[in-house]
Amino acid sequence: MPSGKDRIPFRVKPMLATLVRKPFHMPGWIYEEKYDGYRILAYKEGHRVTLLSRNGNDRTATYASVARAIGELAARTLLLDGEVVAFDSHGISRFQLLQEGSAATTYAIFDCLYSSGRDLRGQPLEKRRAAAEAAIDESEGLMVSRRLPENGLEAYKIARKKGYEGLVAKDLSSPYIEGRSPKWLKVKVHQEEELIIAGFTKPEGSRHYFGALLLGAYDDGKLRYVGKVGAGFNEKTLASLYQNFKPLVQSKPALADPPRERDVTYLRPKLVAQISFQEWTSDRKLRQPVFLGLRDDKRAEEVQLPAKGTV
Repeated sequence: MPSGKDRIPFRVKPMLATLVRKPFHMPGWIYEEKYDGYRILAYKEGHRVTLLSRNGNDRTATYASVARAIGELAARTLLLDGEVVAFDSHGISRFQLLQEGSAATTYAIFDCLYSSGRDLRGQPLEKRRAAAEAAIDESEGLMVSRRLPENGLEAYKIARKKGYEGLVAKDLSSPYIEGRSPKWLKVKVHQEEELIIAGFTKPEGSRHYFGALLLGAYDDGKLRYVGKVGAGFNEKTLASLYQNFKPLVQSKPALADPPRERDVTYLRPKLVAQISFQEWTSDRKLRQPVFLGLRDDKRAEEVQLPAKGTV
């Protein structure tokens, strides 16, 4: 355990951005790349480093290289907020690469809530970001989140051109507010959602284990069917997922509106998948979905069907 002088006297829940449908520009705001990875709060307390996911799970061992890099920073106490990501050859963060462990991990830091005994949560973002930049300097495996152009509409054009997942707009004057806040807004460039796996179909042809996954999200307390995904799997992924499914099999669908499918095995709604897709249809179904990986940093109960005005 860290000594009293090195212990950060609080734990926080992350500040979350509110989704908006269209890009915009507002004076006094900054625009940053939206990363496609795992949100991590990093606590450095003397020689001890703890990495916590957005729902409080300890990820220190999972991202040991990130923990080591933070442990080597000069400040005795730090609380950093950021995203653990894996970049492809073009410098674009890819959740699938992170899941597969096929690329080096980087901690992209966008906030600093505590530094050398000072609580910064009430300070404006402008000062907190400066503290983050000063804390990490040019440490290997750590970076400050990339800023986009100062004009929000131009920032969106750049994010779209480069193929980023999206952008996050932040009010430079705002304090750190735990939970969802209108002081941070996000705009998607390409579509991704976290959705619940509600069942699977029988495999056909040469495929093993299962054919496609039935997906759902909660809407007004009911689990609604949003489509099925049969792309994005290799043999290793199929086998691993099938093992996860076995203890969750149940006879009746958890979906309030199950599809008329033959040979479906239904599951208790516990597993959350990251899904990319082209767009939502008018009846709120996925078009051209692709499976990217499982998420263990979000509970199924938190997965809500996006409001009609945002899809």
